[in-house]
Amino acid sequence: MCNSNLDMFGLAGRKALVTGGSVGIGKACATALAMAGADVAIADIDQQTGEQTAEGLRQLGVSSIFVKCDVTSKDQVQAMVAKVVEEFGRLDIGVNNAGIAILGGDETLDQAAWDKVIAVNLTGVWLCAQAEAQQMIKQGDGGKIINTASMSARIANCNASYDASKAGIVHMTKTLAAEWGRFNINVNCFSPSYLLTPMHASTPLEARQCIRNLTPMGHMERPEDIYGTIIFLASAASNYVTGHDLLVDGGHTLNAWLVPLGREVPPRVSPEEEVVQLKKDLDAMGVEYDENGINEGLHPEIADAFKGMLGLE
Repeated sequence: MCNSNLDMFGLAGRKALVTGGSVGIGKACATALAMAGADVAIADIDQQTGEQTAEGLRQLGVSSIFVKCDVTSKDQVQAMVAKVVEEFGRLDIGVNNAGIAILGGDETLDQAAWDKVIAVNLTGVWLCAQAEAQQMIKQGDGGKIINTASMSARIANCNASYDASKAGIVHMTKTLAAEWGRFNINVNCFSPSYLLTPMHASTPLEARQCIRNLTPMGHMERPEDIYGTIIFLASAASNYVTGHDLLVDGGHTLNAWLVPLGREVPPRVSPEEEVVQLKKDLDAMGVEYDENGINEGLHPEIADAFKGMLGLE
């Protein structure tokens, strides 16, 4: 029983695991959980940045560890969960966020690229959810599993491997929720938009403005724009929510917009405010950028894709 309406959002004493937690969406998830009081394990293949993120969480007054893990390996995933339990004593929250995109037209994309995206984005999420559920079932008092999907599960805005992997996560989430509800395990996912992580550090200014123009809320998504989503799905506030995909896209997918959207008032977030956390993430990675938080050389394939769509040189 919660003592007040806001207590149901608290996570003090809870033990959480976030895969792909070093930067970007994963770091945002981990930060939100820590802000709500949870101890958080960061799992990633990038040990240096992951250790930095864990140290940053400890400065918020919670315990945090880093665990190196390739989510495509069942043995490493099982060892990751075992390490978290060894350090924290239990596991209450699993956020399965590790993911990749390999761009390219499907008429020429190599099968190896398809296989790698599916292995990380879909099989990896399933392996992690399975290992987390096994631990939660052993504990006997339920838990919360949260998978990172994407608005690309609903629209065709990337390529087949990425879009299919994210659509797969949404339906897998529903299936696992139906299977594991009998153990009091809630399984949900969330779908962000073009979120300004290091992956989008190469997105040209013209593309960013185009996205703003076609998003009712008027600005690009920042890591902190998913804080509330994660706290809700991880906390007692969502105890009767399971099998749900929570779309967090500022309204971008509400329509097939034919013209830029007008505004009566300025958006809540300015272009300068959009990139504050992105610049911090790039600093942590040792990546240079311009005043707009752009480094087209970091992910040139993304820069080229947007330039091609917009007819830019």
